[in-house]
Amino acid sequence: MAQNTIHRLLRPLLLWRLRHISDRVYLILVSMVVGLLAGLAAVLLKTLVHDTQKMLNAWVPGQYQVFTSSFYPIIGIALTVLFTRYFLDGNLGRGIGPIIYNIARQGSVVPRSKLYSQLVSSFLTVTFGGSAGLEAPISVTGSAIGSNTSRVLRIGRRERRLLTGCGAAAGVAAIFNSPIAGVLFAVEVILSELSAAYFVPLLISSATATVVSKALYAGQPFVLITTSWPVDAVPLYLMLAVFTALLSVYMIRVYFWADKYFEQLPGTFRKVLLGGLALGGLVFLFPPLYGEGYNIVQLLLGGRAEQLVNGSLFDVFQEQSVWLVLLVAAGSMLLKVVATTITIGSGGNGGMFGSSLFAGALCGFVFARLINMSGLYPISEVHFIVLGMAGTLAGVVHAPLTGIFLIAEITGGYALFVPLMVVTSGSYLITRYFEPYSVYTRKLVQKGVYVNQDRDRGLLAQLDVASLTQTDFLPVRPDDTLGELVQTFRHATRNLFPVVDADGHLHGIVSLDTVRDALFDDEHYNTTRVQDLMSPPPAIVRPDDTLLDTLRCMEQLDAWALPVLSLDDRYLGFLLKSTILANYRRQLIKESEI
Repeated sequence: MAQNTIHRLLRPLLLWRLRHISDRVYLILVSMVVGLLAGLAAVLLKTLVHDTQKMLNAWVPGQYQVFTSSFYPIIGIALTVLFTRYFLDGNLGRGIGPIIYNIARQGSVVPRSKLYSQLVSSFLTVTFGGSAGLEAPISVTGSAIGSNTSRVLRIGRRERRLLTGCGAAAGVAAIFNSPIAGVLFAVEVILSELSAAYFVPLLISSATATVVSKALYAGQPFVLITTSWPVDAVPLYLMLAVFTALLSVYMIRVYFWADKYFEQLPGTFRKVLLGGLALGGLVFLFPPLYGEGYNIVQLLLGGRAEQLVNGSLFDVFQEQSVWLVLLVAAGSMLLKVVATTITIGSGGNGGMFGSSLFAGALCGFVFARLINMSGLYPISEVHFIVLGMAGTLAGVVHAPLTGIFLIAEITGGYALFVPLMVVTSGSYLITRYFEPYSVYTRKLVQKGVYVNQDRDRGLLAQLDVASLTQTDFLPVRPDDTLGELVQTFRHATRNLFPVVDADGHLHGIVSLDTVRDALFDDEHYNTTRVQDLMSPPPAIVRPDDTLLDTLRCMEQLDAWALPVLSLDDRYLGFLLKSTILANYRRQLIKESEI
């Protein structure tokens, strides 16, 4: 249904193309359409979530909202699980990782179900207080719009990759009214490259989505926070970079530890029950963990940090409010990633983008408040709040430029560019030392999918061992005689022969070059066996091995072919270096065409 709707909307573009419009102009027109659709999707989701949350809270008296807020999340997670099971056959594909995989391994073909699945599931989760951000679902929806638009219009592979990035950029731009940050997010996280041909469509798509957001939705509003910064505070900026880096490492590691725990936990609705109760308990103790948390960021930037304790159990200790605020802020900062992983792991949908901004804001606030309380040096708390947001986002997502320009655009703090560069670059470099991969790519790398590394690695990642395995090598038996081997040679087109038993297990290989002298020894045709002539393979390859590692192995062993064995050690074929290089060249040609 969604695909048919897109086809009807894009029919004029398809007709225009048939009238021989310039390819570059046509691509720009399509990027505008992708930006328009992604912007509308972002505005729709944000508006529905916020309006529905207001309706849910309006009928509950203020003194009881802390209890209902603790109960709502389990409802949202349960509804998301039911939607996933009965409408998506249990396949939701949470987060941006699957989109990066689609681009790296599947030619930027994003499933059509993601045109609506991320919107509906994240709406159900976050509306009822799921402690996660909407940025990842919106970005995925935008990517799906870009990919499926290109498929409807029969656009080439490289352009499809670009339009997938355009959709992601447009989604982020529409949420925050930040077109430059949207472009940089697509470049750093989704596409991992920026060429001149990419830049203009990305910018136009992002700008179009921002116009839509400006017209229909106010964006994520933050206040204008500064006009200058003190040079004397540079050492403190460096210290904040260290703190945000440590927070980023903590968030990445906790996220994947909890993700692994929930994967091993049996029973879908058992996860819902345990996760919903755990999340409700966290929200009951620390109300700032409810929902996305941007309202808490607004309180901090507005100088109303004392309101963090409102509605919590700690509210009764008003006489200790100075330390109480710091306690609630620090607890919320450290537990935000726990709440997010519980939300996602138990069946909800959302992302770490918004959670990183939330935790970073609290980190900057706690850091600045402690410095001011010590009396060492008076600093502006709002400066450090937004710097903490940028530093933590740069560390968790591994996107320092996105952190810099996002904060500059949504706060109007362009005067803070130098402090933003100091904090984000420091946080990014330190985080990369401890965690080489971002929260989006670490799981992919563990599965052997290398992304965001270099061009060669990226091109090879689009190929796999199974599809390149050659099966036209004639097998021989270990107990075959030399005479039978000679007869096999007569009908072979290859000069390499796998020695395989009746169960399909590889015992060795026989090369025509190494047994050439024995072929003329006809006196031993009936006495010499293949097992006497075979040699062990220099190495073996598994179907799940990466081609980059395989090529390195071939170079080290000076081998032109290696046998491929299944996981149960059965012979499948041979992988040739020439085959890998030939397919690499084809990928390179495809990527260069635009």
